[in-house]
Amino acid sequence: MNQYEVTFIVDPVLSGDEIKATAQTYVDQLTSAGCAIVHVDEMGLRPLAFAINKRSSGIYYCVEFTNVNGTFMDNLELSLRRDERIMRFLTVKLDKYGAKYNEDKRNGLIGKRKKKSSEPSREDAPAPRPSREAAPAPAPAPAPVAKAVVVEEMPAPPPVVEVEVDTEPILDEPIVDIDAVEDEPAKD
Repeated sequence: MNQYEVTFIVDPVLSGDEIKATAQTYVDQLTSAGCAIVHVDEMGLRPLAFAINKRSSGIYYCVEFTNVNGTFMDNLELSLRRDERIMRFLTVKLDKYGAKYNEDKRNGLIGKRKKKSSEPSREDAPAPRPSREAAPAPAPAPAPVAKAVVVEEMPAPPPVVEVEVDTEPILDEPIVDIDAVEDEPAKD
C-alpha cells in the first residue's frame, strides 16, 4: 500500500460550513476512488508567506490516505485545480520515514511535549528570590559627561579677479540669414 498526503488551502472568506463541506468533498472523492483515509487534520487559519488571490491567510487542511496505486491522482488534482474555493494544494507520496513521522506525530511522540504532573514546570514554580544580605547593592552608573566641541573657522574665500572677455565672434565665416536661404532655389 502506498501512503499519500494532500495538503490544501481553502479560501478564508467562506463560512465555516462551506469550508468543512469543501474538505469533506475531497475526503468523499478519495473514499469513492478506493482510498483508505488515515487521518484528516484541520490545521485552521494560518497566515500565508505571500499573498495568494489578494488573501494573506487561509484555512489549511491535510488529508493522509493509502491506496494500492496512484491512478486516481490525476482526477483528484484536476478537481483541486478547478475548484475556486481551493487557493493552493500539494500532493505528496510518503516514504516509510514520512509515514512513520506522521504516525508518531498523531500519537503525540513528536511535537509539543507533555508536562509531567509529578514535577512542577519552571513556568509554574516561583522564581527564587536573592537574599538581601548575600549580594551587595550594585554601584550607581556614572553620570554622562558632556564633551567639548571645537569649532574651526572657515578660511576666507579667494579674492574675486576680474577677467576681460573678448566679444569678437570666433567663426571666420559670415553669419547667414536663414530666412534668405529658404527663398533661394535649391542647387543640385
